[in-house]
Amino acid sequence: MRDTVAIALITSLSTLTAAGLTGLVTALTVRRQVAGQLAAAREERAEQRTLRRQQARRETYVGFLAACDRAYRALDTGWVGVETAPGEESPYPTLRTLDEAYNLVLLAGPDPVAEAAGRTVRSINEEYAKQRHLHREQATEPGVLATRHRPEHLTALRERTTHRNAFTAAARTALDLPTLTG
Repeated sequence: MRDTVAIALITSLSTLTAAGLTGLVTALTVRRQVAGQLAAAREERAEQRTLRRQQARRETYVGFLAACDRAYRALDTGWVGVETAPGEESPYPTLRTLDEAYNLVLLAGPDPVAEAAGRTVRSINEEYAKQRHLHREQATEPGVLATRHRPEHLTALRERTTHRNAFTAAARTALDLPTLTG
């Protein structure tokens, strides 16, 4: 009888040990799976945050470029007159809109894009100041400002292109978009 009890005890202990080991292996496997799923979920959330940030930046940059375009149209009206370039009649509201768009670029970043936007805004403000100065200086001369001051007008147009292209290149880099050549 002792042998039977010993065999039953050994069998019970081996069964319990096997069940314990199976439970331990299962728990470790489940733990690894859960950790892997958590890591994948964290990566997915980080990727979604990056995509949202990129989309918000893109919208901010597009808004800034649109504000630049409105400011350029207002400046064009100052250079060639309302009859030739009907656009924004008063530059001041468009310059305020440009400042607001610039503030959003400052928040969206990154620094190279904000710096390029700052140079663009300064260039537009300098062109506006130059225009106002030229209008006051020779208000009695006939003809549009662009004709009377052709070199200044052409310089302003070149600077617009240079600053817009620099901003666009910085924005494309920030958005990981391929740069345009040409």
